Amino acid sequence: MSAHLDATFAALADPTRRAILARLAIGEASVLELAKPFAMSQPAISKHLKVLERAGLISRGQQAQRRPRRLDARPLADATRWLEQYRQFWEASFQRLDALLDQMKTLQKKSGHEGPQTTRAADPRAKGGKRRRSSTDENISSTRRKGDYP
Repeated sequence: MSAHLDATFAALADPTRRAILARLAIGEASVLELAKPFAMSQPAISKHLKVLERAGLISRGQQAQRRPRRLDARPLADATRWLEQYRQFWEASFQRLDALLDQMKTLQKKSGHEGPQTTRAADPRAKGGKRRRSSTDENISSTRRKGDYP
């Protein structure tokens, strides 16, 4: 499967090929129809089509003398499944961050603090001092150290 994903992502890396796939999502098209919106030669378009065919993203039909290209979305579905695991990871990370921020807001309300000052003079770095680490910084650091990356 890795070789198929490599071919899929390599094919998708080029904006011309992505535009060709977007056009084929509307319906099949001939090489001339696919080449029309681009300022490049037909042989250059044909090279892009070969890359897409090798990746399995398009197929070639046959209608008499015409050989229209069609979108084949199966490799895109494989790429989507692969990407989904990373989307889930980031979703979980954002949920943990939201929970931490909610916890910090609750602690601020309980302690009577209104939150960070908005004036420059309230920042110790503005007077040349160094910023002290707060308990919030410690919470964020400990969350980062958990190492639950895919």
